[in-house]
Amino acid sequence: MTAPFDPLGLLSTLRRFDVRFIIVGGFAGNILGSPTITNDLDICHDRSDANARESLAGALKALDARPREWPAELPFQLDERTIRLGDSFTFETSCGNLDCLATPSGTTGYADLRTNAEEIDLGEGLVILVCSLDDLMRMKGAAARPKDLIELEILHALHQERSDPKE
Repeated sequence: MTAPFDPLGLLSTLRRFDVRFIIVGGFAGNILGSPTITNDLDICHDRSDANARESLAGALKALDARPREWPAELPFQLDERTIRLGDSFTFETSCGNLDCLATPSGTTGYADLRTNAEEIDLGEGLVILVCSLDDLMRMKGAAARPKDLIELEILHALHQERSDPKE
């Protein structure tokens, strides 16, 4: 059974372990103004050795991460090598679902998204990087799943609202 979605718990743990990441996906859309409900946190993580070994693997272990839909009887080794060999992981954690993406659709990864990412203070000293609205639209368009295309329409409306001069 999946734990209730606690995005602040996930983010606090990732920050506590000094993981280099950028929020992407539905929660990024929420932070940027989308009303669409999401039940997971998507991050794009830096694939560097130090980030995979010391930071992300440690945070995932602290969150009791296990691949979603992974048979309970099969072993899963959560370590630097696993993270470095994979590109996308979908985990169940003690704070809900967490998707770790090295190269989200339509991007070349962390360095690509870092260029336009915004630092956002979520309160209580929790400062995180969120992808830009333009980059989020690029990812949604590239993924092109039906739910992404619906969200893309909402994001375009947000973009238009931000772009229109105030009266």
